[in-house]
Amino acid sequence: MSALRFTLVTDGPTDAVLLHPLRWLLIKNGVVRPIEAVWADLRPLPKPPTQLVDKIRSALDLYPCDLIFVHRDAEKEPRENRIAEVRRSISLVSSDLFTRPHVCVVPVRMTEAWFLFDEAKIRRAAGNPAGCSKLSLPPISRVESLPDPKETLRELFVQATELPQRRLKRFRIEQAVHRLAELIEDFSPLRQLPAFCQLENELKTVIETSQWSNPS
Repeated sequence: MSALRFTLVTDGPTDAVLLHPLRWLLIKNGVVRPIEAVWADLRPLPKPPTQLVDKIRSALDLYPCDLIFVHRDAEKEPRENRIAEVRRSISLVSSDLFTRPHVCVVPVRMTEAWFLFDEAKIRRAAGNPAGCSKLSLPPISRVESLPDPKETLRELFVQATELPQRRLKRFRIEQAVHRLAELIEDFSPLRQLPAFCQLENELKTVIETSQWSNPS
């Protein structure tokens, strides 16, 4: 059985953590083929692209795939505007690409909002699984309305480490976020979020159209 290869194009390197919920979604929606997931790391290029259309073009050249995910944080823009931006960029790469499997990944505000729900895994990623300090996790229904999910996750890690201030200087938040993404095995709580549901529905359509849920 051949592998299903997908490439993720993101705003920045920290957003590579999205590989994990995307793989989970593919499996939960019936993909039975082995999955090869890769983040399009364009930083080593002599002139790394800055425009989305150029990022997509370079990613396809360097990381050929069956499915491309294109990420943009909504931030202060309506989600629909970001999706339109992604689709416009894809169409500018080539008209052929627009008819090939592609999915927009647009968390409301920013990526970190999708990693604020698993207290046990946050403690483990912080290196203190047996910690007992109270973590102020926001209700899952509110994570998309947080003004700064990145800062919220940083504060949760600081609480979870239970380290004194002088030792916190050695704690690497970015590494902890990547470890958290690896540790989470069940992303189903995110199905309470409209943006995640829209992502899953779009992906379901691609899976059904491409017949990836059937053994080949």
